[in-house]
Amino acid sequence: MKSPIKHPDRLGTKKTLVAAAILTVCGSSSTWAQTVEDSAKAFTLGTVVVRAGASQDGEIGEDQVASLVTQKEMQQYNRDNIADALNLLSGISISHGQKNERRVSIRGFESSKAGLYIDGIPVYIPYDGAVDMNRFVTADLAAIQVAKGFTSMAYGPNAMSGVINLVTRRPVKAFEGDVMLGVGEGNERRAQVNVGSNQGLWYIQGGAAHLESDYFRMSSDFTANQYEDGGHRNNSYRKDQKISFKIGVTPNATDEYALSYIKQDGEKGQPTSTIRNMQFWKWPYWNKESFYLNTRTALGAKETLKIKLYHDTFDNAIDMYKDRTFTTINGTGPSIYNDKTDGGSIELESTRIKDNTLRLFAFYKKDSHDKNDYSGTLAKFDRMEDTLTSFAVENNYQIHPDLLLSVGAAHHELKPDRIWKSDAAPGTLNLPNAKTANDAQAGLFYDWSANARLYATVAKKTRLPSLIDRYNTGTSKSGTRIENPGLRPERAMNYEIGYQGTPWQGVKAEAALFYSEVEDKIQEVLVTGTTYQNQNIGKVKYPGIELGLSTRLSSQFELGGNFTWLDPKNVSNPKNKITDVPKRKLTLHALYQPSNAIDVVAFVENASNQWDFNYVELGNHTTLNLKVAYRPMKAMTLEVGVNNATDVNYAFQDGFPQPGRMWFANARYQF
Repeated sequence: MKSPIKHPDRLGTKKTLVAAAILTVCGSSSTWAQTVEDSAKAFTLGTVVVRAGASQDGEIGEDQVASLVTQKEMQQYNRDNIADALNLLSGISISHGQKNERRVSIRGFESSKAGLYIDGIPVYIPYDGAVDMNRFVTADLAAIQVAKGFTSMAYGPNAMSGVINLVTRRPVKAFEGDVMLGVGEGNERRAQVNVGSNQGLWYIQGGAAHLESDYFRMSSDFTANQYEDGGHRNNSYRKDQKISFKIGVTPNATDEYALSYIKQDGEKGQPTSTIRNMQFWKWPYWNKESFYLNTRTALGAKETLKIKLYHDTFDNAIDMYKDRTFTTINGTGPSIYNDKTDGGSIELESTRIKDNTLRLFAFYKKDSHDKNDYSGTLAKFDRMEDTLTSFAVENNYQIHPDLLLSVGAAHHELKPDRIWKSDAAPGTLNLPNAKTANDAQAGLFYDWSANARLYATVAKKTRLPSLIDRYNTGTSKSGTRIENPGLRPERAMNYEIGYQGTPWQGVKAEAALFYSEVEDKIQEVLVTGTTYQNQNIGKVKYPGIELGLSTRLSSQFELGGNFTWLDPKNVSNPKNKITDVPKRKLTLHALYQPSNAIDVVAFVENASNQWDFNYVELGNHTTLNLKVAYRPMKAMTLEVGVNNATDVNYAFQDGFPQPGRMWFANARYQF
């Protein structure tokens, strides 16, 4: 067995002192403490609120610690994709490396264990059970909701560790919008426009965004070698385009019907490894097209019916080259993937019983995956189909004006409908029986005072195995894989106690103590020789703490920050490390306003060591982002800034360093 490789810290003492000094001068604003005004343009039909009556129209409730990223924050901290936006929150860590994709973990659980939603509609590639979050730009979002551990049954199945809900915009004025143009290092070009109109009985919202760069610049601390010569990062180009359109009808004060269309077109390269010869890949396209219907209809004074229908397609291709010259493709062509999802849900809400809000849910989802692989000596073709159904119930009981009890339960069933692989021997791949899973949870929310809330939650959550879990036969880190169609659901018990409040005027504080235990975790097991198989053998514990504090020191200074401590343990096999999760993460935010027209913004992030593989431990890092914004008029903002100002050389995956110092400039106009 290889001995652990512990990479040195990525930041020298001098750079640490510089970052700390600048932050001390500037002050900070918290990314999780926001007002109703920030989320006033949110599409409330697409939001999910745990506590009945917690939100008024136009608000987005914060029912847990660090549960909201607003549009204002995404703009203030220049978060162009949802992964970077989520990284503003405690309990969230990101990974970025091989495949040039960003994924996030919630309290140590990888992306596939958390649900991603757009306006409450599930979004993931059927085969992977997750998506590349780099491809999802934030230009047309009003906010991002995050729930951890305890999540509303309205989200449906497979929310084992939590959920991420992307809430799109909804216009409130007769005519409104914004335009942004930007440039940056790496020949980066950014442009976006959003336009909306609310005419009372109907509204319309549209948006377009373009984000493109040719490369990113590596840190000057990176030492050039035979695999990477430094400077412009090899094969690090990207291009993302998105258009979105929504039309809604609001015939009265209670009913709403909205139809949305979203088209995303992406293109990217995979930066080559800096430590070995490995994959030389390019994605000529990474596309997603979506049609969503969201409705709400009052059935008298006591009942409300909500219906969601959706159709999603995911199409992408990989060109696999023989070497870093990117001149000769393996085989006769690319690997082409076409995934499709059709589904819907029905929710019936009733307030007929005094002090109770009862909700019943039914979910249906049909997934299909097609693969045409021309990258080998012989072409390979796959076809897979699943049907996922679920039924759930949730009730909020207002025991006392200050005390709410929320309970819920759900039953899920995954039925494999088809499995066909051209390279499988006859009779070796048979459809397994349907797999079932049950969820249950309870939460107690106590408003101790007008300025303080205490809560305690417990949630039994499950995750049904994805297609890639059951049928992947690709090369693993240590050998080859064989299928395991009979995998069982993973099961988690999530416990949490927390506090949210303003302990004194001008200060907001949040704290959470949480513990999760996973049974039947799907892990790769050596079967024989160099052959591996996914099996339900894992048991993992995730204890942790989240803290947050923000304050306005004066009319010119805001300070804030959050801290996460997380210590996951692989109980079933301590030698297998939990990867991509720092034990400690600290963020500090600062805002200094010398005048009404000028903002000076600083953001510092420190993350402790984290494991990449079982034998590679990456060093800690501290990064500093700075920006100055100037408003020559109320509707216009001009800004210039720098990310990773101290040019730190760091990585989330060994051999895939992150960008060094990168400048940017933007102009934004709102109307």
